[in-house]
Amino acid sequence: MNLTRLFKAQKFLDDGIIEKHSLHGQDLTSNKILALLVEIGELANETRCFKHWSLKGPSEDSVILEEFVDGVHFFISLAINLGISPENFIVTEDYTKEDINSSFLELYRMVSNLGQMDIEAELHAAFSLFIGIAEIHLGFTWNDIEQGYFKKNAINLKRQEEGY
Repeated sequence: MNLTRLFKAQKFLDDGIIEKHSLHGQDLTSNKILALLVEIGELANETRCFKHWSLKGPSEDSVILEEFVDGVHFFISLAINLGISPENFIVTEDYTKEDINSSFLELYRMVSNLGQMDIEAELHAAFSLFIGIAEIHLGFTWNDIEQGYFKKNAINLKRQEEGY
């Protein structure tokens, strides 16, 4: 996955949103952290991994991938906010747990605690776990993630143009 391309596309989207909504100079970190938590929840909901009471299976891979890349958007947006370069935002350690539910719970904990110690290190670790969930538990490749990101990024840009 070419994180430099993703960072560039995300910065373009974020800059457009800031301009359109007159958000210059505002600290949007807490908004983005909350949005990321919501997106993680939406992803878990589509996998249905925790729904022991239901016989219905997970959503189609395309739906799950779209929810996953929504999270990628916010991870990268937060990294840009913090001045982290794409070269320093690579996945270097596997934080993935044995089962997907434990991985999601750990991810929630990590994202919820962003900023309590070293936010850059915490964000990097949470992103590494998020990518691990995609690869190990969901079966997505870096190529799947990158293609899904750009597909959803185009939708997000169009939404902004149409007054979303």
